[in-house]
Amino acid sequence: MTLDSKQFLHPDAIRRIGRLELRARHIVEGVLSGMHRSPYFGQSVEFLQHRQYAPGDDLRHVDWKVWAKQDRYYVKQFEEDTNMRCTLLVDVSASMQYGSGPLNKREYAATAAVSLAYLLLKQHDSVGCIAFDEKIRARTPLRSTQAHLSSVVKTLEESQPQNKTDTGAVLREIAEVGPRRGMVIVLSDLLGDVASTLRGLRMLRQRGHDVLVLHVMDDDELDFPFDGPTRFEGLELPEHLNCNPRALRDGYLAALESFLLKLRRGCARDAIDYTLIRTSQTMDAVLAALLCRRLASTRKI
Repeated sequence: MTLDSKQFLHPDAIRRIGRLELRARHIVEGVLSGMHRSPYFGQSVEFLQHRQYAPGDDLRHVDWKVWAKQDRYYVKQFEEDTNMRCTLLVDVSASMQYGSGPLNKREYAATAAVSLAYLLLKQHDSVGCIAFDEKIRARTPLRSTQAHLSSVVKTLEESQPQNKTDTGAVLREIAEVGPRRGMVIVLSDLLGDVASTLRGLRMLRQRGHDVLVLHVMDDDELDFPFDGPTRFEGLELPEHLNCNPRALRDGYLAALESFLLKLRRGCARDAIDYTLIRTSQTMDAVLAALLCRRLASTRKI
């Protein structure tokens, strides 16, 4: 699979597309137009048996290796031949309000989530959405109709950041009472207790879910570019800090690297697909890279 040379949308351009649903459609259609084939995420199905081909059967299920040997058409049957079920978990805690560029973390995560929902619904998969902070704030059930996109948009537009986050507790709750296995995509800055977050992610994997983590962070958080006297104000705590950032920079970056390393290692240990995303990255480029990687892993399986 290759992409054409079209210029990916800059976050400034994405910001100017006001409506979240329209923004997502524009991004996804731009990505798909640059690919030679649809980047399906793939279905979690298991091969059961062959049966002889009948007119009207989907040609994608014809086993051409059997045809080459027997000169007869057979199609593959699967134990569970249903569309994929995907739940989008979007962090709407207060820390997601931070942003130094055109899109803050919440706007970026919401736009990415709706873009993924649009793509999944386009390929007839079922999509649900959960907005959370320290607990679940809003949710839309799993549906596979194109009209369902408006429900996902409404859930995210009406969930304004205002509270602390407890990602681990929310993940564990979803793992315990959530739907049967499918795909779970987490979009969050993951600020909080790393061990708790990883335990929640592990529980989702243990229950058979395919888990993707899109770790959304702002450039300021990753680079700490501050210089001169600065006042830092807490978004999830009523506290502030007046300081000289240059005195804190080395310690902050060391703590950040430790935080990211624990997340990467924990996700790798539990076979969780982890991606760190800067809010300055062009979203269709991020989406295209994710889809290409998922398609490649599906082919290997």
